Amino acid sequence: MAGILSKSEAKGVDFCGVDDNYYIVRSDLGCYMYSTNFHQGSDLTVYSLHPSCQGGDHYLAYDNSTFYIIKGNTCRCVSDMTKDCGAKVFDLHPNCQGGDNYLSAYGYFYIIFKSRGVYRKTADMNTDSNAIEYPLHPNCKDGLYYWGTKSYSYLLKPKGKWGIEYHKTDNLNKDTYANTYSVHPDVLSFLPGGLVTTQGPAFGKWELIKTISNDSETPLEWQKKITRKVGYNKSHISSIEHNWKFSMSTTYQSGALTEAIAKFQFSLTAEYGGQSVNTDEERWEEATETEESLSLSLKPHTKMYIWQYKLGFGKNDVLFCRDLTIDDDPNPPSTIPLPPANPSG
Repeated sequence: MAGILSKSEAKGVDFCGVDDNYYIVRSDLGCYMYSTNFHQGSDLTVYSLHPSCQGGDHYLAYDNSTFYIIKGNTCRCVSDMTKDCGAKVFDLHPNCQGGDNYLSAYGYFYIIFKSRGVYRKTADMNTDSNAIEYPLHPNCKDGLYYWGTKSYSYLLKPKGKWGIEYHKTDNLNKDTYANTYSVHPDVLSFLPGGLVTTQGPAFGKWELIKTISNDSETPLEWQKKITRKVGYNKSHISSIEHNWKFSMSTTYQSGALTEAIAKFQFSLTAEYGGQSVNTDEERWEEATETEESLSLSLKPHTKMYIWQYKLGFGKNDVLFCRDLTIDDDPNPPSTIPLPPANPSG
């Protein structure tokens, strides 16, 4: 079942939160999304990540002006991830290293070790003061991502019967005061793998754009211009940005973030609704009609078929690729004219 990539599969992606402020970090895209409610999709704003705040393994927030970025066994503390203000770096205590997920809640830090089914609570990740470990409640073991606030802990659940949901609890050990909420589509689209839920799985296929026939008894020299689309059909997925506000540097102009998210989705495996292809070298400008002159020699009573490769989501075409294939086979070519993507993560 196609769904959201987990934290271990999407390097540089994480959640964090403070009070009623929630953040989704896409370090792989150089930005993060702010919201006051993931269920309602409220106040969605996208900000740039300062270069020094990119490439983290884990992101967590202690309060509105204290963010922690863990990279390896060191941690960077900043007051603003867009500006890298007040940056301080310290080493993680050995007991606080190697966690699968990190969050801050109730004024403490929590480190989740999934393989052992436990989490470690500590007052300081540098000194590991006042530390104690607890078993994770069964309902809290399967999180794709974890984050916390002063009063609650949250985890994003794998896709289930009701789609993508997140779980809220005031105790990861006992799972008391628990509730589960659906994730708003405008938030889902920002997540790695989220387009499969909001737009449909990616497809790649050859489209027959011209058939040339020679029904005569003599060879035929065919010379004509053909018209085809090349480029990016923005209209079919640009709607995912309609409820997003932007407070970013020139990293992303209008529509460029959607393009980057689409490229990422195409690169994923079919398990996550992708096509495992790298589309960086394709033309990502707005799709336009182009003309191309072709010359073909056809033997008597033969046909030639001109094919173009395209990619899309659901039932909508998104990217019309540049290369054409011409052959005498009425069946679509079996080759894929795009380089394979690097494995996710």
